[in-house]
Amino acid sequence: MSQTIASRLAAIRSEMAKADLDAFIIPRADEYLGEYVPERNERLHWATGFSGSAGMAIVLKDSAAIFIDGRYTVQVRQQVDASQFDYLSLHEVPQIPWLTETLGAGSKIGVDARLHTLAWFEQADAELTKADMSLVSLAENPIDIHWQDRPQLTTAPAILFDTDGAGKSSLQKRTEIGAAIAKAGAEVALIAALDSFCWLLNLRGSDVPRLPVILGSALLSANGDMTLFTDLNKLPRGTLDHVGPGVDFKAESELEAALSALDGVKLLADPNAANAWSQLTARAAGAKLVAGLDPVALPKAQKNAAELAGMRACHVRDGVAVSRFLAWLDAEVDAGKMHDEATLADKLESFRLQDPLYREPSFDTISAVGANAAMCHYNHNNGTPARMTMNSIYLVDSGAQYLDGTTDVTRTLAIGQVTAEQRKMVTLVLKGHIALDSARFPKGTTGQQLDAFARQYLWQHGFDYDHGTGHGVGHFLNVHEGPQRIGKNTNGVALLPGMVVSNEPGYYRADGFGIRLENLVAIQHCAALAGAEREMYEFDALTLIPMDARLIDKALLTQTEIDWFNHYHARVLATLAPLMTGAELAWLERATQAI
Repeated sequence: MSQTIASRLAAIRSEMAKADLDAFIIPRADEYLGEYVPERNERLHWATGFSGSAGMAIVLKDSAAIFIDGRYTVQVRQQVDASQFDYLSLHEVPQIPWLTETLGAGSKIGVDARLHTLAWFEQADAELTKADMSLVSLAENPIDIHWQDRPQLTTAPAILFDTDGAGKSSLQKRTEIGAAIAKAGAEVALIAALDSFCWLLNLRGSDVPRLPVILGSALLSANGDMTLFTDLNKLPRGTLDHVGPGVDFKAESELEAALSALDGVKLLADPNAANAWSQLTARAAGAKLVAGLDPVALPKAQKNAAELAGMRACHVRDGVAVSRFLAWLDAEVDAGKMHDEATLADKLESFRLQDPLYREPSFDTISAVGANAAMCHYNHNNGTPARMTMNSIYLVDSGAQYLDGTTDVTRTLAIGQVTAEQRKMVTLVLKGHIALDSARFPKGTTGQQLDAFARQYLWQHGFDYDHGTGHGVGHFLNVHEGPQRIGKNTNGVALLPGMVVSNEPGYYRADGFGIRLENLVAIQHCAALAGAEREMYEFDALTLIPMDARLIDKALLTQTEIDWFNHYHARVLATLAPLMTGAELAWLERATQAI
């Protein structure tokens, strides 16, 4: 592998020499700038051997560096040749300042503008210009030129997503979003996010692993007319009738010509989400860029009644599947059978696979035993899966894509006996989970304002966790959906009825154990405070799966928290029991007993 990477670096440097470049930047992102990247677009992996989900490499004439975050400090050393690359921190060593310090004035830095946001591109250009260096946008990516055995995209056709399940026709959605485009002072919007244009057209697909979308980009006019640039071979018979009037489909290769025809047009685009190439191309042709958020993001996040019905239905079935797995796991532990992380993840999926509406995981399952769970984004596929040991903790964070919705749940489980300290930490996490789940809040409240609800009990004991408390979740779409979130970081998006978010506080002790308790919840009007002075909202749990009472120190809970725990489990039992039988039902009854 080392010799292969060396030859690939040599090929990149040969293209750099042709373009008179001193450096070439390789992000992990592809041209669609999403979280998930098809194998065909894993350029960072091709150039370095690194398979992590975040990172960047910079190739210089005689050296190279790879920038990764704290999740991958072990993995990068296993996958990336230290004789070819220096290992640097993605967050502690900003890449452009590193370049200005490493290279001299007059240096030229090459990029593929399709793989970066406009905001990143313009900031990088400004910083390099200040250092008397230049950013060069390449017409063709050096990696694409030399990637001879590049994987092909799937040939699976798009899915015509049921209009009844979507709750609105494509024409209704496009008309509403078109009005928002006009209100933003634009005539046309660049709809770059894959889940945004798929939601608009009531389409789904299989082009991206874990994300049921097709690849492409779209232009939506203020009058609701829309052009989707995509692989026309993916469109099944009946697509035009399905999407309704006002939609045109063109090959993705025609996007450049369409952008170049926008002279004088006010084009709404998100500089922090859409790729730089598309906006630079339009601006060079005379378009007037109107910076703004993706106009689809907020309406898409506010699920309508039909979408929420699908989410609730799939969560019930998912609750059965995961509960059956948990029952199986307890039986295996009782029998002294200690499985490895990969076997456990596969077994969990085997129960979901029995659902005819199941399509795939909504993300790579985090199946983590013992100390591995202390790495909150651990992936057993990045090394040798560890085996369970008695008297330990097992964390499993998994989710599913069903035709009627998307799930995401984390449970932390006792394997044999656990320590009093571990029970204390799980209970502190549970108290935060309950506090957030029980919150009532006025219209206009953001997730940032609620984040401390989940952390307060950990804080009182000197603990915390380094990830967000909650992310949005799509409807048979992106399991990590914006624009809302619950976290410490600034987020001005108010939580609104219909949004689905996760509630997932955790705690991670390095080289020891990890804890996370995650449910998905829907935001709804607070019926108990109807007619109050302010319009009030609350959360309603969608996830209905037992939490492991063996990990709870009841003495640390208030009576209100005990009542919440017991009420939640009573609801789980009432909902799932009619769908389970035999030993699995007996397990469910034991697992949901009042504490």
